[in-house]
Amino acid sequence: MIRRGGTPLLHAIYQAYLVDQNTTAFADNVAKRYTIGTLERLAASGDRMSRRASVLALGLFSDYRSNAALGRALHDPDRGVRMLAENGISSVWCRVGDAAQRKSLQAVIDLVAQRRNETAARRATRLIAAAPWIAETWNQRALAHFGLKKFVESIRDCEQALEINPYHFGAATGMAQCHLQLGNRAAALECFHRALALNPNLEGVRAHVQYLQRSLKGQQ
Repeated sequence: MIRRGGTPLLHAIYQAYLVDQNTTAFADNVAKRYTIGTLERLAASGDRMSRRASVLALGLFSDYRSNAALGRALHDPDRGVRMLAENGISSVWCRVGDAAQRKSLQAVIDLVAQRRNETAARRATRLIAAAPWIAETWNQRALAHFGLKKFVESIRDCEQALEINPYHFGAATGMAQCHLQLGNRAAALECFHRALALNPNLEGVRAHVQYLQRSLKGQQ
């Protein structure tokens, strides 16, 4: 979609957002003029500004159907696109299921953030029973189990989250942290590598990989 004068309309909407930082106006203006399919296509093959605008929009108002598009954008050559994709993809992970299921998931997320891990694990277990296809519920229960020092259980939940959502770099990272707690550095390294393969922008994970590689090499 091109404005008079040859400037893509999406560029103009994004430039206005960069000035006023009004995410609501940006999302509304994009949603009125572009379909999710078009935004996913532009996120993959548009110019740099179109990719940034599309990825930002998908993160703001798309749902889990755009998970793969945002997952691929984590590998974009432009750092701005990668950062927007990382911020947006975790939002779409929570936009799955019906309204009641989304509300229950948010309650679990809030409980984990408050470190009310036993309650969070119980609430997550109930939601998993009702909607086992929501990967983020498994990930949140993994976080609760980690807080309870139930590392084996946490690993199992991380594995299930990744089975459902193969782009879930958070679950791969969490699994690595569990293996570290269990003293299995080789398994931790493998999981950290998996997280980096999904999201190469995780500098903290990269530091863990470098440390573990040196540590394991020193044992040989």
